[in-house]
Amino acid sequence: MNFWETKTLAEMTTEEWESLCDRCGKCCLNKLEDEDTGEIALTRVVCDLIDLDTCSCSRYAERCTLVPDCLDLKQHDFSAYHWMPDTCAYRLLLDGEALPEWHPLVSGRQDTVAEAGISVARFAIKESEVDDMEDHIIAWLPPKPRD
Repeated sequence: MNFWETKTLAEMTTEEWESLCDRCGKCCLNKLEDEDTGEIALTRVVCDLIDLDTCSCSRYAERCTLVPDCLDLKQHDFSAYHWMPDTCAYRLLLDGEALPEWHPLVSGRQDTVAEAGISVARFAIKESEVDDMEDHIIAWLPPKPRD
């Protein structure tokens, strides 16, 4: 059995935890919260630290210092992050779901994330290129089934 099928998130080593990230970049999308309703809107705007070719943080070890709003999910109660995408491995495992076929730990290939339409690389823009984030609110659509 695979470690993600036998361990809880809390039981995983740092290496195991980090390997769950599929590098989709969805958690790096900027979010806007309505102060009255608490509703969260996603934008297609990402942090300037993300490398859009790999959807990886270019300064990962320093990200929480360089970007005060960046969260180290392992250091917090993950179940509180209801805004995480439905496709997120951490959320899936927390909810008792299996990892999807396109996940690199299942497929054995990182490029299956982009092939499945999960990656933000095809539509994201960096914060430094945006004047008004509200102009870039999106509705996240599930990936189209592959033929």
